[in-house]
Amino acid sequence: MSTIKTFIKNHPVLTYFALTFAISWGGVLILGAPYGMPATSEQFEKLWAVVVLPYFLGPSVAGLLLTGLVHGRAGFRELLSRLLRWRIGALWYAVALLTSPLLVTPLLLAFSLISPVFLPGILTAADKVSLILSGIVTGLIFGGLMEELGWTGFAVPTLRRRYGVVTTGLIVGVLHGVWHFPVKILISGALGLAPFLAVDLLTAVFGLTAHRMLMVWVYDRTGSLLVTMLMHASLTACTLFILAPAATGAPLVAYNLVAAATAWVVVAAVAVANRGHLSRQLLST
Repeated sequence: MSTIKTFIKNHPVLTYFALTFAISWGGVLILGAPYGMPATSEQFEKLWAVVVLPYFLGPSVAGLLLTGLVHGRAGFRELLSRLLRWRIGALWYAVALLTSPLLVTPLLLAFSLISPVFLPGILTAADKVSLILSGIVTGLIFGGLMEELGWTGFAVPTLRRRYGVVTTGLIVGVLHGVWHFPVKILISGALGLAPFLAVDLLTAVFGLTAHRMLMVWVYDRTGSLLVTMLMHASLTACTLFILAPAATGAPLVAYNLVAAATAWVVVAAVAVANRGHLSRQLLST
């Protein structure tokens, strides 16, 4: 037991990611296997209800467990202080909440000139209130709270002790993108993405790494886990619900690729605005 604990303390990030993937991917494989690959959106919704909880428990459970094992009670107190750190200035809340909609909306409107299937979902939805509420609730609970308790609650500050914002963003971003693979594979059958699955998986990693880079940058400047959760919640709510287009297949893959590239343009713009230095200070967490 002491050997295992020593290994965990010596390799906390490696242990965190291994545990996260084990819980999330293991839950999908074990609970989802009897249902097979969904071929329609209705089948996907039934399967998703079965696998969603264990899948999203991965980052949060791993983050909380590693916080206790590596840092003890002091670690939980420090985690809570970052979660409750809300006095950071209105500008950072604007960055957290508006980055995704300001990035996605112009792209969708431009693509809608080619085909109406790219119109933002909020413009075509019959029940706009339900769409907005479901997006906000899902974004806050699953994208914000359950994921960021692990990614930014544990992995990001641990990596920041050794690496800068760019390296930390790349490590967490790539693994965060790969972590989504089981969900992307399940969605592929329901949305007709199977022939383009390889490209779509790589696009997910490409795009999520850019967004993660921005989230690490915001966290580095604010020290607020709360604002990072809100930034992730905004990304989830906008891209998967409120602004999600009706496009499927190759057109959707093409749009996602352009959206991912655009996110990297934003990262480059932030880097230029900061004279190439995204890191302001080494956080003490």
